[in-house]
Amino acid sequence: MTDRHTKSAVVTGAGSGIGRAVAVELLQAGWSVALAGRHTETLEATAALAPGGSALAVRTDVARPEDVDALFTATVERFGRVDLLFNNAGTFGPGGVPVEELPYDAWRHVVDTNLNGAFLCAQAAYRRMKEQDPQGGRIINNGSISAHTPRPHSVAYTATKHALTGLTKSLSLDGRPYRIAVGQIDIGNVATDMTERMQTGALQANGEVVPEPVMDVADVARTVRHMAELPLEANVQFATVLATAMPYIGRG
Repeated sequence: MTDRHTKSAVVTGAGSGIGRAVAVELLQAGWSVALAGRHTETLEATAALAPGGSALAVRTDVARPEDVDALFTATVERFGRVDLLFNNAGTFGPGGVPVEELPYDAWRHVVDTNLNGAFLCAQAAYRRMKEQDPQGGRIINNGSISAHTPRPHSVAYTATKHALTGLTKSLSLDGRPYRIAVGQIDIGNVATDMTERMQTGALQANGEVVPEPVMDVADVARTVRHMAELPLEANVQFATVLATAMPYIGRG
């Protein structure tokens, strides 16, 4: 069955955290949403949070080209087109590991998920958006404040998030002739399972371990929806959304 009556989105990493919140926000706003993630049961749990929404759960490892191709094929078959990709899937990798002790396999896993996965999904979305009629669409990459400023012992995560900024800029430039708008949201200290440790204590640049404030993930989801629902003639190129009092701006 094909459902073509609303705008359609692909949200990666939709089984938890920011991806889940954004997917639910879009579903409740009337979007059709393909939910991508590695575990079908968590994707179905996300869909259940927006009863009556038009959701499609697709088990996907974004680091596998064949999985990504299957995801976008299924999305087009179900919804007719791709209007939005929220490129969200990511991993921090092993926390608190000094650079000299970081195993190469751990480095590769973070790069494969955060950078290679983001590229593969953006490429697949770009191809569909270029070919479909009406032409165009929007890609929103989930960066991080680590795309600007690193935390201690975060070399793999920080390197991939810096690289994601380059991916965003290149895609934004190359997408202009085809009405493909590309932007990035950089998020700091949103309350999710991935950031739970920050509320009990996060390592600071001076070596101290200090609890940090966090913000509600719903505030991030509303920001992504605002970016997504702009006309293609307008684009939020970069947005930074962070807990107001977190130690990011200034010296501590």
